[in-house]
Amino acid sequence: MPVQPPRQPDLLVLPDVGVSPSAPPLIDRFQRRITYLRLSVTDRCDLRCAYCMPERMTFLPKREVLSLEELYQLACGFIARGVTKLRLTGGEPLVRRGIIDLIAALGRHLGHGLEELTLTTNATRLAGHAEALARAGVRRINVSLDTLDRARFARLTRRDALPQVLDGITAARRAGLTVKLNVVALKGVNEAELPEIIAWGHGEGHDVTLIEVMPLGDVEEDRLDQYLPLNEVRARLAQRWSLTDSDHRTGGPARYVTIAETGGRLGFITPHTGNFCSGCNRLRVTATGQLFPCLGGGERVDLRAALRSEDPEARLSAALDEALAIKPERHHFRMDARGAAPALARHMSLTGG
Repeated sequence: MPVQPPRQPDLLVLPDVGVSPSAPPLIDRFQRRITYLRLSVTDRCDLRCAYCMPERMTFLPKREVLSLEELYQLACGFIARGVTKLRLTGGEPLVRRGIIDLIAALGRHLGHGLEELTLTTNATRLAGHAEALARAGVRRINVSLDTLDRARFARLTRRDALPQVLDGITAARRAGLTVKLNVVALKGVNEAELPEIIAWGHGEGHDVTLIEVMPLGDVEEDRLDQYLPLNEVRARLAQRWSLTDSDHRTGGPARYVTIAETGGRLGFITPHTGNFCSGCNRLRVTATGQLFPCLGGGERVDLRAALRSEDPEARLSAALDEALAIKPERHHFRMDARGAAPALARHMSLTGG
């Protein structure tokens, strides 16, 4: 039988609903220009990472989550206001049914306001989607990988899925995608393994970024027990390798060094030991359409209501202006009190990583 051409996504024929192309750029009251949107497409995930959510996580009813059409329309509104980088997050974005259709539709905007379309994934389902992502215009992805030890991976994520993750990373590389590994540094869990992960990642041609754990949501463990300051990690790595500061930037908060011995780049995301808020260029929108101007703040604006109103263009424009007005200067995470409640009740999987 002849090979059938790939099905064209229905979303490709949707009108772009958002704001006028002549609308002003997104600039907050601290004169920071917003060019980067992290858009969560689902709060659901097929892993249960111990620093992210409890084992028996309660996910949102599907009726509360934005439809693919609404997600597309929302993204168009941000692009019209000057967002040039769009990252799809979750939960795990690849568990969302129809996600490739959405990505293909958004890919039409590359070169027409949008400069980069990417996603963060745990890679459990990446092997089956890598080629489609590349066809849709995705060139670079982030993969969350906190250990290379299968038993430790199963304990940390509460799922025995490391082989699928590694297969996904391999498939992404074969499809021509650039992979960056995100590693949450966890005290006493993967602390001793961090040099091995870095060396392996660089040997496979991947940049690696280390991330300090963030106090979001109740995860059934004390955050202080998980917290590993990255200034301490960097000092230990500098005793092993030659680290040189790099001016490489990817649009996010990571600050990079190059490692002479591995030939690769290593990033540090340090919400606690090295605040990076002065250069924040990001907004986050949850799968329910709640815009959070700051990951570490409780301020929010309801974009779902705007999208479902009788005048979505005007309401969305006004909602974005409101978000700019309430975006705080910085977050105020604290990791110095044992037994303290999380800084915010919402889990990272709800806000988007």
